[in-house]
Amino acid sequence: MAPRANWKGFLRLSLVTCPVALYPATSESEKISFNQLNRQTGHRIKYLKVDADTGDEVPNEDIVKGYQLEKDQFIEVTKEELEEIALESTRTIEIDEFVDKRDIDPRYLIRPYYIRPDGKVGHDAFAVIRETIREMNKVAIGRVVLTNREHIIALEPMDKGLVGTLLRYPYEVRSEAEYFDEIQDVKVTKDMLDLAKHIVNQKAGRFEPEKFEDHYETALIDLINQKRAGKPITPKSKPAATNVVDLMEALRRSVGKEAAPAKGPKPAKKPKKASAGQKEMLMPIEGKKLKEAAAKKPAARPQRKSA
Repeated sequence: MAPRANWKGFLRLSLVTCPVALYPATSESEKISFNQLNRQTGHRIKYLKVDADTGDEVPNEDIVKGYQLEKDQFIEVTKEELEEIALESTRTIEIDEFVDKRDIDPRYLIRPYYIRPDGKVGHDAFAVIRETIREMNKVAIGRVVLTNREHIIALEPMDKGLVGTLLRYPYEVRSEAEYFDEIQDVKVTKDMLDLAKHIVNQKAGRFEPEKFEDHYETALIDLINQKRAGKPITPKSKPAATNVVDLMEALRRSVGKEAAPAKGPKPAKKPKKASAGQKEMLMPIEGKKLKEAAAKKPAARPQRKSA
């Protein structure tokens, strides 16, 4: 079953409209998360919403939004007032224009969402919009309101649905000049480039996300399992920093390193971790594997008694 929709409304291209639902395309719920504890008691830390002056706890119904003009001076804005200025994009993703994908600066990308028809009606109109974007080989640009803010959204076809990627506004993207201006102008020789290109060719491949493992997440799981088992934690030695003196020599060594065949047998591949399996690694069920093995093992045949 698909997760709960983050947004429901309409997708509109001129006079063609269909009801759609928008779902998050990514999740971080499978990652290890920590609670904050009181070191003295081991109890969890609880956060309360309190009045900054009186220190009294404030119930949710008495909390309103406020914009700070200056110190200790705020303009209160109620939920009803925010609803009154609701934009059309609160309920409708209006496609404003179509652009080439290469025209979208990657700095503007925020996060992706899956978009599909909502309910049993509107599938025909959804298919027309989806296939038009696909045939034109363009990205549709529209607007949508999420978490009380209007966002630009880029729509692309994926299989039978659409992927909508939220985009930043120009004022949210910092200029690269303040970071890059102090980089020295360096003349790179042809020999250096040739060696570097050779390294790139040796490392060339296809991007396959499943090949990559979250090493930090794996280390966290190992750490928690070791502490749970009462094993001592020994800090790992950190790699020593190297000072590159001769860049050409470093490139030559890199070429030799990449070209050298791996020594010894290849390590066994680690089994892929399913999102639901991570909890099992941290909280193994006692005897589960033994029970499964016993269930699969055929019963021993009774031995015949000799006459």
